[in-house]
Amino acid sequence: MIKKLVLVFIVLFTIQSYAQESTASPYSFYGIGSLKFKGTVENRSMGGLSIYTDSIHVNLRNPASYAGNNLAAFNGETRPVKFAVGGSYSSITLKSTTGSDDASSTTFDYLALSVPVGKFGFGFGLLPYTSVGYKLESLNEDDAIENRFRGEGGVNKAFFGLGYQISEKFSVGIDVNYNFGNIQNSTIEYNFDNDGNPLQFQSRENNRSDLSGLNINLGLSYKTMLNENLELVSGLTYTPESNLSSENERSFSTITISSSTGQEFVSNTVEVDLDALDLKETDLILPSKFSIGAGIGKPRKWFVGVEYASQRTSNFSNPLYVFSDEDGNPINKYENASSFSLGGFYIPQYDAFRGYLKRVVYRAGLHYEKTGLNIKNESINEFGISFGLGLPVGTFFSNANLGFEIGKRGTTNSNLIEENFINFQLSLSLNDKWFQKRKYD
Repeated sequence: MIKKLVLVFIVLFTIQSYAQESTASPYSFYGIGSLKFKGTVENRSMGGLSIYTDSIHVNLRNPASYAGNNLAAFNGETRPVKFAVGGSYSSITLKSTTGSDDASSTTFDYLALSVPVGKFGFGFGLLPYTSVGYKLESLNEDDAIENRFRGEGGVNKAFFGLGYQISEKFSVGIDVNYNFGNIQNSTIEYNFDNDGNPLQFQSRENNRSDLSGLNINLGLSYKTMLNENLELVSGLTYTPESNLSSENERSFSTITISSSTGQEFVSNTVEVDLDALDLKETDLILPSKFSIGAGIGKPRKWFVGVEYASQRTSNFSNPLYVFSDEDGNPINKYENASSFSLGGFYIPQYDAFRGYLKRVVYRAGLHYEKTGLNIKNESINEFGISFGLGLPVGTFFSNANLGFEIGKRGTTNSNLIEENFINFQLSLSLNDKWFQKRKYD
């Protein structure tokens, strides 16, 4: 057990050591950033499918998965304690109607532990929920820089979950999540003289929001054998609408910018009295979310399933940032989000004594998502195809998981940006037996 924990923390340290900005998406400009949490590497390798649950993998999206049937390998007495840690690397090509650019990001994705206690199961861990990381510029009619936007930060999620097995087929669960983090952004408005030369001093708006709040996630899981070989697996989750408290700061700085390096030097700064504007402390609405899915397969052999999720993203609001049209009328940048996932896995022979490749889990899937952003009357959608391998390591069905995903987000219509991405994911799913009944003759 100690060796496995050491391995987990070595992987976690390695991921964090090489981490840069955890996203490079210009669409993280909106709301509280781009959604990072899409499940474990196993989930993402199956197109984001999260309905499948078993006794040897952590499922972070459905808390009902913390409970389940005991393993025959453990004499039917218990289930293994499950560790999971994962990270990913993304390479993105940003494309517009006038050009393209490349960006990349490396991020820690999750650290979790699931502990069985009879018909109950407990889970807890830490993961990034959203991420902000963008550097954008807009040009004026003379193709000179007009505004520069920068942002970083995001929201993290620490969770504690409880699952309970009501019957051999039916489990329920609940996650209690504490969301916390901060988002920092700045906007520089460039001014020019009559000859079109930038002025010596420019203005920069600085914003910071420190975010915190609680929410819950409810889950159901139902599994039954249709015949001797075929199993039906289904799942349902619901996250009620909740609030995220935001403590805000805003200031304006006079800066000079080096023409050779682009480095910014602050001359003076004036703090904005947000209390007077009733914006010092605000509440953000985190929309409700619902998912449902089902699939069929042969236990420990193959599985294929579909899942649909919807989120009331149109209810999202942030009083600190209000978008307006040319006439000063507020614009809602959000519409309801939805996603569809199709995926599954195949194992040639999970208990093969010879032939390592026979015990490898082969995963594949695809997903289509309406992200909930609507910019210039264009819905920002995402499509991706994913593949993955579950490589057996050690004992108790532990494995290392590799994932690969290619896809596209956004569009070049209406002068927007299209993202073409390639994601590589790595995780460890380690199992151990903590509680053993001692038997004496």
